Amino acid sequence: MKIVGLITEYNPFHNGHLHHIQEAKRITGADAAIVVMSGDYVQRGVPAIMPKRLRAEMALKCGASAVFELPVCYAAGSAEYFATGAVSLLDSLGVIDSLCFGSECNDLDALNRIADILLTEPVRYSRLLKKYLKDGLSYPAARMHAVSEYSGTPDHAAVLSDPNNILGIEYLKALKKLNSPIVPFTIKRAGAHYHDRELSADNLSSASAIRSLLAYSGAALSTDRSGGTFENSSFSSILSELEDQVPSCCLELLKDYHRVSYPVYQNDFSLILKYKLLNKHPQDLIRYMDVSEELANRICSQLDNYFNYKQFCDLIKTRETTQTRINRALLHIMLGIKKEDVSEYMTGGLHYYVRLLGCRKDSEKLLARIAKKSTLPLLIRLAESGSLPRTGKKMLRNDILASNLYTSVVTDKYKTAYQNEYKQRLLKV
Repeated sequence: MKIVGLITEYNPFHNGHLHHIQEAKRITGADAAIVVMSGDYVQRGVPAIMPKRLRAEMALKCGASAVFELPVCYAAGSAEYFATGAVSLLDSLGVIDSLCFGSECNDLDALNRIADILLTEPVRYSRLLKKYLKDGLSYPAARMHAVSEYSGTPDHAAVLSDPNNILGIEYLKALKKLNSPIVPFTIKRAGAHYHDRELSADNLSSASAIRSLLAYSGAALSTDRSGGTFENSSFSSILSELEDQVPSCCLELLKDYHRVSYPVYQNDFSLILKYKLLNKHPQDLIRYMDVSEELANRICSQLDNYFNYKQFCDLIKTRETTQTRINRALLHIMLGIKKEDVSEYMTGGLHYYVRLLGCRKDSEKLLARIAKKSTLPLLIRLAESGSLPRTGKKMLRNDILASNLYTSVVTDKYKTAYQNEYKQRLLKV
């Protein structure tokens, strides 16, 4: 049996994701697709628009055989941390033959050449990077210019300007660092651009556009209505607009769980974040991932001007710091993700368990093979975590806390029954 691995967020699941699953199986000749998916928080440093199990159910109904959760310290990390965490998790399963990811350029050779530069960091490249950083460019912009000048290939700058290309490069770096036998493949990202906020006429809209439309379905004080130019409309009309943009089974789930467990937005966590910040001094904040001394001081100096989560992110942003970096820094503070802990996870082997969120009912043989081949314990129920090493238990506690916090926000917003992570059952489709 040949198995392809997919690294995803499905925030939310749409036609482009279905295309990815189908094409990944086709071009790799795989019999099954195993997904590693972000949990309740995503790589942009914000909460997912809907809970992880709802997104996992969509994936399973659309062809994935099993969905594993990426620990939150990697899921909400920079592209490098996200890719390293996800690729190493797939590698640890011991059954993955290939990795297939979408990219804007669809040029594996170009992605590999850039990955080699970033991985080996030649002296001239490092000098160019420092020069552009000294000139005041943000790190992504400085890296883009340095790679282009070092390689003598202007096209490399364009490659590094697109988010899926950047993630693809990080996947390739991770495979090389791990010396993994997993073979990489890339397919061209179909349909709308990653950042497009308008629905696409070709029925392949971006997740950003779909989230923008769903923002008008929440009708609550904490709903984020930024982006997009959609007119205020009823949820039935929103579903009609999405009818051709998401698989039919996903449309049914969107209908069934609307205002039961989604939509969820950054501002729904506003009071939680402010509480965390009120209890911190700059010297405390620099312990958290993505928080520099300069950013810690700015957070504390601007705290009196805090009105809500998203507004505060905008307030403390500077030209040198990307919006995503600010989002991640504040999320790490809220979730308690510290530099020393992540460093301990990384040096200790990156992962200590593989947590299964859901699977198809016909995947018993596949799961049995994973249980036999995996270098890590297969965690199906949290009650099975007692034998994990101390560091593994700490990582799992952080995952559980992050999920319970998300669930608490959902239950408060929609007045639904609370169910903590220990009571959640394995999803089977």
